[in-house]
Amino acid sequence: MHADDKWSVTVDSVYVELAVEMFDMLADPTRVRIILALQETELSVGELAEIVDKSPAAVSQHLAKLRLSSMVGTRQEGKRVFYRLANEHARQLVTDAIFQAEHAVEAEPRHHRQSSPTSVTKLRDEYEA
Repeated sequence: MHADDKWSVTVDSVYVELAVEMFDMLADPTRVRIILALQETELSVGELAEIVDKSPAAVSQHLAKLRLSSMVGTRQEGKRVFYRLANEHARQLVTDAIFQAEHAVEAEPRHHRQSSPTSVTKLRDEYEA
């Protein structure tokens, strides 16, 4: 069940400003790539840095912002810290944004052409190729 099945959001919702902050948080390609990388697994800073092709220091800064916005959580194992998505909503926001981007450049977006639902993993792999 989707959150919007339970209630509708109105223009005077107290969450509008917080939603804008969430969009601001995702207004960076590295953070979007981090969300995509974490969609199915948890990863360390080093693993994420390799996947998104950024320095570990840069990835750590992005992860700190994502943690403050409650989009990612952590698990410590010894001295290593592993990051994971805090819930499915960050993944869904990124998926929807990518689908909307497809609408902006394609007459018939890829996610409408496929017979089965497109996974974000497939999209990430195709965009990285």
